[in-house]
Amino acid sequence: MEDDPSLLSPEEARVLGCLMEKETTTPEYYPMTLNSLCAACNQRSNRDPVTAWDERTVEAALDSLRRRRMAVMIHMAGSRVPKYRHTLDQVYGSLDDPMKAVLCELLVRNIQTPGELRTRTERLHPMTDLADVEAAVQRLADYGTGPMVTILPPGAGRRVKAVAHLLCGPVSGTSTEAPETSTPAVREIPPSPDWRAAMEAEIAALKQETASLREIVDRLKGLLD
Repeated sequence: MEDDPSLLSPEEARVLGCLMEKETTTPEYYPMTLNSLCAACNQRSNRDPVTAWDERTVEAALDSLRRRRMAVMIHMAGSRVPKYRHTLDQVYGSLDDPMKAVLCELLVRNIQTPGELRTRTERLHPMTDLADVEAAVQRLADYGTGPMVTILPPGAGRRVKAVAHLLCGPVSGTSTEAPETSTPAVREIPPSPDWRAAMEAEIAALKQETASLREIVDRLKGLLD
């Protein structure tokens, strides 16, 4: 089956998420140069998975996003290099700030629980409580032209439900069924051929020890009488 051309690649998703993130967290450095965007993609914090992409990889993702009308290249006065900004609103025009914050976090960190999203979206758009996060997630799941996220039930190593974005397509490896496990066979160990002789010897030793103890007790009684 051929890949769906409407879906983003992992590189495009990361680049888009970084542009959305830096627009809010470091507006003084936005729009972004290719060099700064490459550094943002390869951050060791707030990224999953951690990557080590070169500028060619990031530039290719940018070119694809520009063709999708999700990013543009601009030339700013006083800047010697072009800069880039996202244009997500041109494709998804009705996303409010909570929805953008949730989507951004999912793009840069992939699958997360509602509790994790509440903590991590704080720097993008503060959520009053978990209900605010879940409401934003539901609006993304009910988006008019098609769901942008999916809600995953507990399972696959998760104790609680989680959220994943769908801009790269259906999420794989999220089966909630526990893997089948086979019951280990019980191997019967046959008794040793001389087990009876060993048992009889042990009984004889116990009888002898009992007789010795009885003799000691009788002596003590004689002393007390």
